Amino acid sequence: MQYGICNLSIVPLRFDASDKSELVSQVLYGDIFKILEQRKQWSRIRISFDGYEGWIDNKQYVEITEENYQKIHKGNLKLSIDLVEFIQDTNSQLHPIILGSSLNGLSLLNHSHDGHIVTGKKPKENIIETSFLYLNAPYLWGGKTPFGIDCSGFTQMVYKLNGYKLLRDASQQASQGEALSFIEESEPGDLAFFDNSEGIITHVGIIMKDNYIIHAHGKVRIDRLDHSGIYNVDKKIHTHKLRVIKKVI
Repeated sequence: MQYGICNLSIVPLRFDASDKSELVSQVLYGDIFKILEQRKQWSRIRISFDGYEGWIDNKQYVEITEENYQKIHKGNLKLSIDLVEFIQDTNSQLHPIILGSSLNGLSLLNHSHDGHIVTGKKPKENIIETSFLYLNAPYLWGGKTPFGIDCSGFTQMVYKLNGYKLLRDASQQASQGEALSFIEESEPGDLAFFDNSEGIITHVGIIMKDNYIIHAHGKVRIDRLDHSGIYNVDKKIHTHKLRVIKKVI
């Protein structure tokens, strides 16, 4: 088994081994992964944090030893909390990194960083405060950053910055936590999931107080939440049908 670490800020993770293939997620600076299959130009990887798989360009990561992989994998995550920050290499060149980047592999990559860092589990009430860091970020299928993010990428990154692990897709996240029977039982920071006409969970958002929800739909936005689902305050229609509310924390 081979192992790798992302040494660039935001790298696409694709469904197939092609630049034209669907973006299924993003690999952020410092993310580590197992290399499941390696071809001339592409590698199929499994990300350490959430087990998500996809294809990454071989030019956009560096290989590391199993020993270093395990050391980072078992350590407490140290994440950049700045919207945009820079790390510096041994040639004094600056490289941009984004909110939520992992800083556990800095010494491995011979990089230095003097920005703000967050680590460890935070109180549940911090979830909403963190979610505002992504407010108005444009929707991007597969995105995980304030410059483009999808609904489950948004919830995953907000929870990650507070020390909690969510899986990548909305349908996967819906398998986590404890189901609540009513909205009234929920607290700010709980997750609400929504399904399509076929009963497949396709959307997720973070519940706020007073029956509001923050979620990625067109952009990261705040809408009303009721027993039917999400009521879009701009369009004055329900845009998503409520399926289940889960308490993860």
